[in-house]
Amino acid sequence: MNKSIRKWLLLGAAALGIYIIFNLFTFQVAMTEHAIVTRFGEIHKIVVNDASALQSTLNNPRFTDLNIVEGNGLFLKVPFLDKVDYYNSRLITYDVDAREVTTKDKKKVILDNYAQWKIINPALFRVTMRSEANAYVRLEDIIYSNLNQQIGKINAEVLISDKDYVKSMLAEIVKQANIDVKDYGIEIIDVRIKRTDLPQENNANIFNRMRTERERMAMQYRSEGQEEAQKIRSDADREATIIEAQAYAEAERIRGEGEAEALKIYAQSYGQDPEFYEFYQTLQTYRATLKDNTTLVIDSDSDFAKFLFGSR
Repeated sequence: MNKSIRKWLLLGAAALGIYIIFNLFTFQVAMTEHAIVTRFGEIHKIVVNDASALQSTLNNPRFTDLNIVEGNGLFLKVPFLDKVDYYNSRLITYDVDAREVTTKDKKKVILDNYAQWKIINPALFRVTMRSEANAYVRLEDIIYSNLNQQIGKINAEVLISDKDYVKSMLAEIVKQANIDVKDYGIEIIDVRIKRTDLPQENNANIFNRMRTERERMAMQYRSEGQEEAQKIRSDADREATIIEAQAYAEAERIRGEGEAEALKIYAQSYGQDPEFYEFYQTLQTYRATLKDNTTLVIDSDSDFAKFLFGSR
């Protein structure tokens, strides 16, 4: 073997040795991971993205010598003594199979939902759940139990049609479920319902009840609208009556004043020239009595005819 080949073999062996030693003494943690370092089977070090969720762990006697490191990258370990396990730090979606639930009115509803969760305390998660598969089983029990409890408080038409109520109900389920899983080192971020179906035999009954409820509400709104309209009309009629009465009273007052003023003028005129007053009054009588094609049968010497025929 010539010197050139021997040189390359030595370089390759040295590189392989460095690589093996590097892997024995170091480990890497990505941004999407938590890492747990165990020594002799006990948790020695935790590498996490956010250490705030592990503060309660420090008071746990199970983790008295726990070393918490926040961040990512390259870390040292003791070869042959330290073992590194990795856990997902991203959101994990658990999609459960559709199943039947029973509502308050004893209706069977087929519910298809999913949950989003993440590991926030890998130390607790390791000692309680061990793996994501075990966590799925526990989450399904907790979420399904809370869903059953909440859905058992409402009727089927509310679950199907009232989106606002369902949204607040799911928020309450997330809140209660997080209380139930607080000792498992995980946090439930969201629970959603993808699909809500009715068994075939329940469809007609549920939809009839929904239609009846909508018709009842429509009748209630219509009745309230008619009542309000009648009230507005009554108020308007009352106001109109008051205005008409006030206008009539004012007209009568003005008419009375006018007639009084007219009588005063008549009296003054009579006092100044009785003959002219009599002449004026007779002309007013002619105006009121004599119309087109009017025929009168009267005595030519009567007072009524004196100005017509020029008598007296």
